[in-house]
Amino acid sequence: MPELPEVETVANSVNSRVRGQSIVSVWLTRYKEPFKTSRAEMADELPGLRIERVYREGKHIVFDLVGEKGRKAGAEKQTQWIVHLGMTGRLLVSPPEVPRPDHTHAVVTLSGGRELRFVDARRFGRLALHRGGGFHGPGREPLSISPQDFVALFRNRKLLIKAALLNQKLLHGVGNIYADESLFRAGIRPTAVTGRLSRARLLRLHAAVQEILRKAIERGGSSVSDYVDADGAAGFFQLEHKVYMRTGEPCLVCGRPIQRIVLAGRGTHFCAHCQR
Repeated sequence: MPELPEVETVANSVNSRVRGQSIVSVWLTRYKEPFKTSRAEMADELPGLRIERVYREGKHIVFDLVGEKGRKAGAEKQTQWIVHLGMTGRLLVSPPEVPRPDHTHAVVTLSGGRELRFVDARRFGRLALHRGGGFHGPGREPLSISPQDFVALFRNRKLLIKAALLNQKLLHGVGNIYADESLFRAGIRPTAVTGRLSRARLLRLHAAVQEILRKAIERGGSSVSDYVDADGAAGFFQLEHKVYMRTGEPCLVCGRPIQRIVLAGRGTHFCAHCQR
């Protein structure tokens, strides 16, 4: 599933291509799975709105929309279009003459002549309208949370630290890849109990999470499955993974084999020597 760096990359690349354009028309698939708002409501409400900006909130992509006159309506009427990529979702900005990929479930025709396409082979992604503005993710934002708030968020919890990092109600956007990579960088074993970690170790983890996420965004995310940006281009951070999906390979620091266990239902990769 795309994590924070992948969603950020998609949101930024879509924003640079569609910001300021109006929605001319909307085509939606017959399948019900992608829609948290009814197809009829979405097809009726989106045309005529202008895309003010596109950005990431947690693992969601948010389209801020304004009316035809270019000014926001009252807060109770403001509309946001929310896209969750699920496991295999893609948002592509393409000329209309480019054939639509299989499993295209939404096509938004833009005033600039291009199409914004939502493609999702497994149909775990979701599209919804949010009215009233101010859509927020479920937890704290990992790129802006302060060191002090990060420590307070995780202190005194009985969760294993890997499970705590994956808990979107605590810290939204961090998933399996970046939890593994951040714990390795911080030198913390994924089975450590969160509440037993010292303040110093939690501060080190805070710095590691932010450093890993920012570097992954710079590299365009990790393309280990279906993930691509708005132009269909893959990311490159998977070339810099130190532990994720490197089971049995030598640790790049100490040379001992990377181990894999299952924690919180997810494959978890770590170095038993470098992580304590």
